[in-house]
Amino acid sequence: MSQYKDKWLYTISPKRKLIELNFEEIWRYKDLLFLFVKRDIITVYKQTILGPLWYIIQPLFTTLTFTLIFNNLANIPTGNGIPAFLFNLAGLSCWDYFSTCLTSTSNTFKSNQGIFGKVYFPRVITPLSAVISNLVRFGIRLLVFTGFYVYFVFFTDAASKASPTYALLLLPVLIALMALLGLGIGMIISSLTTKYRDLTYLVGFGMQLLMYGSAVMYPLSYFKEKLPKYSWVIEYNPVTTFIELFRYMTLGVGQFSISTFLYAIGVSVFCFLLGLIVFNRTEKSFIDTV
Repeated sequence: MSQYKDKWLYTISPKRKLIELNFEEIWRYKDLLFLFVKRDIITVYKQTILGPLWYIIQPLFTTLTFTLIFNNLANIPTGNGIPAFLFNLAGLSCWDYFSTCLTSTSNTFKSNQGIFGKVYFPRVITPLSAVISNLVRFGIRLLVFTGFYVYFVFFTDAASKASPTYALLLLPVLIALMALLGLGIGMIISSLTTKYRDLTYLVGFGMQLLMYGSAVMYPLSYFKEKLPKYSWVIEYNPVTTFIELFRYMTLGVGQFSISTFLYAIGVSVFCFLLGLIVFNRTEKSFIDTV
């Protein structure tokens, strides 16, 4: 009789909640989650000569290119005399984490259809693993940014211009919000690509447009000065808020207000919940259309 008193491990039911994120089940599959994270980190630069050094080389070359084109040729100011290289490195570090979270989760169903069709595990583990593995990459970029920050502050005249603010305490919240927004939008796109493959080709192009509309290579104040009529497009972009906040907390430049920060929080949470709803509904029947 004792066997009837044991709790069931799984309950299969045709009805599911509108918003469902089973943390208990995810915790039971934590080993698989860590395995996916390890896979994502190792396979990115596998069989390359420089290996993990690409985590450092890529942002440095991109930052140098942005500095030469937008600051030296186009004469875009950074505000308060902040070194252009440090200004761009801050924006790109923040942007890279959001963009990689979005792009790596936007093809979850397509890239994992072989695994999804053979064995059961919580499907949400795959986009979660992408967010966690990208967090390691973001951590490396933060170390690179810190190294150049120390150099410019102690070995150049930027000491009186670049200074961190009290908002630096919000860094964990900022990282969580970028992950939620990228994860939410990525899950929505991943769900839609099971039926509309055109979105796969639009993601890369769309991310390039979004980067130019997120104040990555220019301060928000400069855009408002040059194009005040269209500045609302940039201001209402939550990614702009993230980048401006990151520069404000680390360099002391940028625009930060509680109202825009609360707006960015609302948009991030809404996109995540909407993405979770769409993702849960798609995972039940995606294998028939992917």
